[in-house]
Amino acid sequence: MKRFHILLALIVAVFCAGGMPAFADDGEFSPDFESVVFVPKGQWITGLSVSYSQSNQKNYQFLVLQGVSGDTYSFKLSPMLLYAFKNDVAAGGKFGYNRSLTKLENAEIVFDPDMSLDVDHLYRLSHSYHGMAVLRNYFSLGKSKRFGLFTEVQLDLGGGQAKLMTGMGEELTGNYERNFNLGIGVAPGMTVFLNNFSALEVNVGVLGFDYNHTKTITDQIYVANRNTQSAIFKVNLFSITFGVTFYL
Repeated sequence: MKRFHILLALIVAVFCAGGMPAFADDGEFSPDFESVVFVPKGQWITGLSVSYSQSNQKNYQFLVLQGVSGDTYSFKLSPMLLYAFKNDVAAGGKFGYNRSLTKLENAEIVFDPDMSLDVDHLYRLSHSYHGMAVLRNYFSLGKSKRFGLFTEVQLDLGGGQAKLMTGMGEELTGNYERNFNLGIGVAPGMTVFLNNFSALEVNVGVLGFDYNHTKTITDQIYVANRNTQSAIFKVNLFSITFGVTFYL
């Protein structure tokens, strides 16, 4: 509970960014501190990240894994487009697509000399996609226009499909999955401008709620449904993202 109070205080401090605004007698906004515009109104913010990885194993051994033979690949694509509709405030969206394939000819999991598990002829193909609505608020570090912080509120909606097959001939069995997920989160980050048009940025999720529904059909006969919910109130190391953005 103490950590949650500290985290909440930090978020409030970031949003306030230097203090509460002052108002004149006529109700007009009158800032009581010198502000620096980090991202001016009318700025377009775009970025694209692409990653591809592939590996092949032949009689690979690692810890409890013995005799692993197979190959895998993974492809990820994630574009972003935001528009600053006022100074230091931008809104827009992100899109993500992920496709992965695993082919495992043979593998043995050895727990001890008297206990082991054999896996052979495993094939898994999956692809997922998601769209994310984003509202981002920027803050400069002091009077710097090169280093800045931002807080990002995210609404994520996505889904995907996957199929898994194991065995051969009469022992062949398989699963087909469809999933749907919904997420709401807050992700603060940091931006470092390389020049007037490009910047490096990193952000990490600290607050969020996720809902996931998965429907599984086994051997085209058995149907199962699974629902999961999770809430995050700490730094989520699995949500750290790095990227290059362009300001046009």
